[in-house]
Amino acid sequence: MNELTELMNFTYNLCEDGDYESAIQYFDVVLSKDPKNTVILNDKGVTLHNLGKNKEAIQCYDQVLKIEQNNADALVNKGMALHELGKYNKAIHCYDQVLISNKNSPITLTCKGISLGELGHIKEAIWHFDKALEIDKEYDLANNSRKVALRLLGTMK
Repeated sequence: MNELTELMNFTYNLCEDGDYESAIQYFDVVLSKDPKNTVILNDKGVTLHNLGKNKEAIQCYDQVLKIEQNNADALVNKGMALHELGKYNKAIHCYDQVLISNKNSPITLTCKGISLGELGHIKEAIWHFDKALEIDKEYDLANNSRKVALRLLGTMK
């Protein structure tokens, strides 16, 4: 095992232990040695997102997207960070970019549905949850989101 791999394993262990602040420092060490590593950039973004630092997380995802324009993980993660910032239309744009090449991504369909729901497009959100559940009948996020959307739809009538 090389030094970089050992360092990454240590960093991932910090994340698993919830020590995100320390993990960020180690991600930076790895990135100083391999600045175009899209996996590490994306994982750093996820870690920043876990800390609630969504603007910084988006910067990491944007770096990934400069290297790999259609990186699905970075696009979905960027969409989630944008969603948390209340930028639902921008989040939907990220999800749509993924859905162009992968129409069968349960997480992308579900995330798009959640953002649509926030914009008040409940029926369209339910359609996305249903589509995600056609692909993965056990997908809890889609199932739970669908239930919430149906309740909202019922109270709107």
